[in-house]
Amino acid sequence: MNHPVKIKNALVSVYYKDGLAPLVELLNKYGVTFYSTGGTETFIKDLGIDVVPVEDLTSYPSILGGRVKTLHPKVFGGILARRPLESDQQQLTQYEIPEIDLVIVDLYPFEETVASGAAEQDIIEKIDIGGISLIRAAAKNFNDVVIISSKNDYKELEEILANQEGNTSLEQRKEFAKRAFNTSSHYDTAIFNYFNQENPLQVFKQSEQKAQVLRYGENPHQKGVFFGDLDKMFDKLNGKELSYNNLVDVDAAVALIDEFTEPTFAILKHTNACGVASRTTIKQAWLDALACDPVSAFGGVLITNGQVDASTAEEINKLFFEVLIAPSYSEEAIAILTAKKNRIILVRKEVALPEQQFKTLLNGVILQDKDNTIEGPEQMVTVTTVEPTTEQLQDLYFANKIVKHTKSNTIVFAKNGTLLASGVGQTSRVDALKQAIEKAVSFGFDLKGCAMASDAFFPFPDCVEIASEAGIAAVLQPGGSIKDQLSIDMANEKGISMVTTGVRHFKH
Repeated sequence: MNHPVKIKNALVSVYYKDGLAPLVELLNKYGVTFYSTGGTETFIKDLGIDVVPVEDLTSYPSILGGRVKTLHPKVFGGILARRPLESDQQQLTQYEIPEIDLVIVDLYPFEETVASGAAEQDIIEKIDIGGISLIRAAAKNFNDVVIISSKNDYKELEEILANQEGNTSLEQRKEFAKRAFNTSSHYDTAIFNYFNQENPLQVFKQSEQKAQVLRYGENPHQKGVFFGDLDKMFDKLNGKELSYNNLVDVDAAVALIDEFTEPTFAILKHTNACGVASRTTIKQAWLDALACDPVSAFGGVLITNGQVDASTAEEINKLFFEVLIAPSYSEEAIAILTAKKNRIILVRKEVALPEQQFKTLLNGVILQDKDNTIEGPEQMVTVTTVEPTTEQLQDLYFANKIVKHTKSNTIVFAKNGTLLASGVGQTSRVDALKQAIEKAVSFGFDLKGCAMASDAFFPFPDCVEIASEAGIAAVLQPGGSIKDQLSIDMANEKGISMVTTGVRHFKH
């Protein structure tokens, strides 16, 4: 049943008034009576339109510094009254309560206030009470009432009323109610998460208001949606929309590059680094990162922590790639890199990233702190007779940064600020090591004197033995195996150095 409702009375009380005037003027054209408070009341009066102050309806002034304005039976009775119910109609008549057919209310900017770094008392005052109550009441009674809870809906309601001579359908009211409950639930989630930082309750609540429908998910037969605000993270200078797989790789790339302060370039495929180099210039970092594995680099995601200039862009331009991310580009570089329309060129902005990560698992969600720990030379404990050199300690540090962001089980080889090879995602650590050796040899890298990092301990001494035979001079591992001493003894026997960190970096 359509059940059209003609709007006779409207309660309007909003924080954001931009875009409101045309809707109010149209409602006035249809003879709607307005009830309002404070700044919105003044706003409507300034349009030359009559408005009834809410205190005239309730016979109560705004009290407690504005905390209580609309919380009154004459307001909520007019919103919640069931029009077809005779007993409700009798009570409206008895208590002289007007039917309120339209509620236009938004909420105090709680999230914005928190983000601004405001004092706690200022944040608390931005917890809306009357507004959230009005939104819920009007949404609950969508059978008879229109609820507009966002300025984004002003124009849509205006068009509906203009096309339907001031009437709304049940379907339209229910749609606005759905949006209103989204508004209220998001708001309450933000407030709860603010309060849930100290001695947190073990509950999971997240709410993202922006969504981008992707072409598909991980594979073409899967639907995919990204919930979040990519515009806060990146400026897109060129290319198609990011795909599901692009986004996963971009996330991995950002996490990896943030480990480095010196000029660095990284190339990733399927979330694993296939090339990383730190140099004195971004151009040289790119050339040496590409040399790590030019085969895997094809169609990869590229990221750097410095400006891409024209000379660097000319070199990058020789490779087919999916995505390039940098904090800035020269104008000449932009012209070079955007010559091919499908390449995705992103400018990364400075934005705080979440400290936790989660994903669906089985019939629930699994949540953890991000792995923000990385062990440098100061945290490395030498457990062998041979001490690593200063250069080897730096190579171990470099390798440790990469191994942390590589699929387990993994082994990473590095030398002179360059990734030489890695074994990724293997079911045994020996297989990961053998894969890394084979890959290094296939690209002509000499492993003599290089550093090796492992994401977890060695359960047996075989990895150390194989590594030493390949030329590895220094090894990093977390330690923690009941058979650690066997690996240490093997390192001493082979005359190589080994350090432990005490921190495992599994990545699944």
